[in-house]
Amino acid sequence: MLFIPKELDDYVVAHTQDEPKLLQQLNRETYQKIMQPRMLSGHFQGRVLSMISKLVNPKNILEIGTYTGYSALCLAEGMQSDGKLHTIDIDEELYDFQRKYFDKSEFGHQIYQHLGNALEIIPKLDITFDLVFIDADKENYSNYYNCVIDKLNSGGIILSDNVLWSGKVIEELQPDDTATKALIKYNTLLKNDKRIETVLLPIRDGLTISRKK
Repeated sequence: MLFIPKELDDYVVAHTQDEPKLLQQLNRETYQKIMQPRMLSGHFQGRVLSMISKLVNPKNILEIGTYTGYSALCLAEGMQSDGKLHTIDIDEELYDFQRKYFDKSEFGHQIYQHLGNALEIIPKLDITFDLVFIDADKENYSNYYNCVIDKLNSGGIILSDNVLWSGKVIEELQPDDTATKALIKYNTLLKNDKRIETVLLPIRDGLTISRKK
């Protein structure tokens, strides 16, 4: 869903930094071979993620929801030279695809893949994070947040994707629409949690930036 006219959106993309060649390849192969390619962050949002990461300059990054690895590589661009990025996904069929592109990048040795349920994996990570990206099943967004908030350093950033959910968050809620219901609850949680300060950006499908005080 576009929140501005397509012509203006095209102008925005045209005047944003070009997509790196490796990410162009990853983008193309995702659309050729992987189901639900719209889940990919893509050129514009990828450059937004890269810019935020470069501004934060994180030592440790946590990503919940790897998909084909595009967003992880964008976030890694701002990581410190001795930093680490931990990315979690439940789909084992994508593991080798992700690894292929991670290893083609300059960040391969710094990216650690975790396969399984993030709510079980995160408590076992004896690490604190400077940057967290949440982009997995919407029903668990609040659970993921509650799982990571105490592992986030003061001044650390949580990025939450798809928080506008194609505009469904302001439409009449359907009884069986668990994803939209969960996102409405999550957006309210971020707004009211006094431990963080939050701004919701109408970028693509909605991206929230939350900073821990």
